[in-house]
Amino acid sequence: MIKNVYIHIPFCRQKCNYCSFVSFPRSEKIPEYVHALKDEINYFYKGEVLNTLYFGGGTPSLLRIEDFKEITDLLNISKSTEFTVEVNPETVNKKYLEDLKNLGVNRLSFGCQTFNKEILQIIGRKHSPQQVVECVQNAQDAGFENISLDFIYGLPLQTVEDFEADLEKAVSLDIRHVSLYGLKIDKGCYFYSHLPENLPDEDAQADMYLKAIDVLTKNNFVHYEISNFAVEGFESKHNLNYWDNNTYYGFGTGAHGYDGHVRYNNNLTLGGYIANPKKHAQEIILTEQQKLEEEIFLGFRKMCGIDINEINKKFSIDFEDMYKPVIEKYLSYEYLIKTSSGYKLSDAGILISNVILADFI
Repeated sequence: MIKNVYIHIPFCRQKCNYCSFVSFPRSEKIPEYVHALKDEINYFYKGEVLNTLYFGGGTPSLLRIEDFKEITDLLNISKSTEFTVEVNPETVNKKYLEDLKNLGVNRLSFGCQTFNKEILQIIGRKHSPQQVVECVQNAQDAGFENISLDFIYGLPLQTVEDFEADLEKAVSLDIRHVSLYGLKIDKGCYFYSHLPENLPDEDAQADMYLKAIDVLTKNNFVHYEISNFAVEGFESKHNLNYWDNNTYYGFGTGAHGYDGHVRYNNNLTLGGYIANPKKHAQEIILTEQQKLEEEIFLGFRKMCGIDINEINKKFSIDFEDMYKPVIEKYLSYEYLIKTSSGYKLSDAGILISNVILADFI
């Protein structure tokens, strides 16, 4: 049974300069899109009681509360379901947040990116630093305890000191979760063809990441995944489901899903998805080797690392024998650490995790 759902809301008022995600400044299409989403959910969803429900984007907070209700009425949500909505601070007021709470939403993820006003303007964000502060306060007043802030490091003009100040400000707001993302300029975003000046180099980005570990762990945040930190008990259940390589439905334009055997993704175009929401654009049946490699790749994202006993049992292998040269290589460099149940990346190993994982898979 699949007990986790991701729903993609691909609408934005304006694409940010760094964004290459599936999103469109076409909010007039929201009514058609909601209708298509309902068709897709009715066709694929089998009525399981959900452990997690996550609305991501784009900007899900561009939906009306009535739109959320039409969608969630089709899903089996309990009081224990972790129900997350991503929110852009400039799109909501206190009443909207109260209505989300009354709908059953119990976790909010705010796109902050930075508290530096000048950098926000460079990257094309429309909110002000003060709007983030007010949004968090309004959410807390509405009864939300589980609040996450997203930050990007390696932004134009950004220094290690700037990033440290962002994180200290976040901690002062009494939030429970922080997600960090190193700036990546991919094809399809404005910055790809209009490269900004004064970008921090790779060494500076690494210093920012290590500073984040220092600042957040000193403030009682647990570093539980490469990019994520939480006060104990407030780890994202939805994202942990991904990293544990478990199953999930993906609904909406460009959404991905996994049923334990097949990974699929939906049409990347808004018109294509709305025209035929019941057809996946691609379905890949995974081999046992591919499943093993995904188990390793995703497992090493968690700071607790991989459990080799579980892997050996699940795939009928001897992990330490199969990957002996790779394990010995990175243990000797102190990029890999032996744990009571398997192996995990060291802080230094995280910085070159793509290289290490490439050796494993």
